[in-house]
Amino acid sequence: MPPETVPVRKIIHVDMDMFYAAVEIRDRPELRARPLVVGGPPNSRSVVTTANYEARKFGIRSAMSCAEAKKRCPACIFLPPDFEKYERVSEQIRKIFFEFTDRVETASLDEAYLDVTENKICEASATRIACEIKARIFAATGLTASAGVAPSMFVAKIASEICKPDGLCVVRPERILSFIRRLDVIRIPGIGKKTEAELLKLGIRTVADLAEKPLSLLRERFGKFGAYLYDIARGIEYREVTPVWERKSFGVEETFAEDITDGEFLRRYLNRCAVRVFELLEDEKKKGRTVTLKIKYFDFQSITRRVTRDRFFVSAGEVFQTACELLARTEAGVRPIRLAGISMSTFSEKKAFPGPAQRRFPF
Repeated sequence: MPPETVPVRKIIHVDMDMFYAAVEIRDRPELRARPLVVGGPPNSRSVVTTANYEARKFGIRSAMSCAEAKKRCPACIFLPPDFEKYERVSEQIRKIFFEFTDRVETASLDEAYLDVTENKICEASATRIACEIKARIFAATGLTASAGVAPSMFVAKIASEICKPDGLCVVRPERILSFIRRLDVIRIPGIGKKTEAELLKLGIRTVADLAEKPLSLLRERFGKFGAYLYDIARGIEYREVTPVWERKSFGVEETFAEDITDGEFLRRYLNRCAVRVFELLEDEKKKGRTVTLKIKYFDFQSITRRVTRDRFFVSAGEVFQTACELLARTEAGVRPIRLAGISMSTFSEKKAFPGPAQRRFPF
């Protein structure tokens, strides 16, 4: 599709500000001015899930080990994540999105893309819609969100990061090139450290540098991804907001603070997992026929064991019993276990196979 035929869309990227930490601070206002990390204990192998802005002043970032975070800020408060609570808040926010459009692509619990080119409130201005969404989120949850408004998904995402927290950045079609070309190429979705290093070898540090390179060179070095980079440097993106209507599985898993060899501890843990997973399905009014047990051993080797039944599981107890049977097919109790979890899937009924009188075989 040539650039002149790329449809102009109105995309909003909504990104909640330090979401997990913000939820905890909302519920415990006395923590507001103190450095806070949502993650495991600093004496464990856990990593930082989210850090508030006070903690970020010390260089603490997501995915950093909690031990390192404690070194950087000894006064930091560490709270365990409460994903059940975060999911409830996230669902509140999702419901607000659908008041404006059904074209919602959820990227995670705390961010989503909305295509409001056509919308439910017949509002021509995507900027006004973004303002209204931010206001409704705050009224419903007490939390702030940052939003980026642009004609494409990647520009909207970058824009939402510009004015955090509680920001709104609008990039109109005529401003796209001036907005993106000053950025470092690492800001382009899909570019990681390895690709960035390869681009630097070609003298490409910014999007403006990338725009100077011919398509033939980029294709030669990066294949199909090179064509994507060529388009992005010109503000062209063909990706569309794709609503995800149904999750394929629901699961709960946990990395333990210490490697586990105690079988009774594992069974108690799996019982809690079974109850939580079954609750998640009930909340979505779903039933599942497949139970999957995931195990990661101390040496990071991961395995899965699963069973699919002809009928739906009807209780958390059935899920737990099946998980224990699957656990017996692992080396639990022999090899230390670092992580374990349960998920459920196959939400459709089993199709009946026709009986002998109904079968039709080809000659």
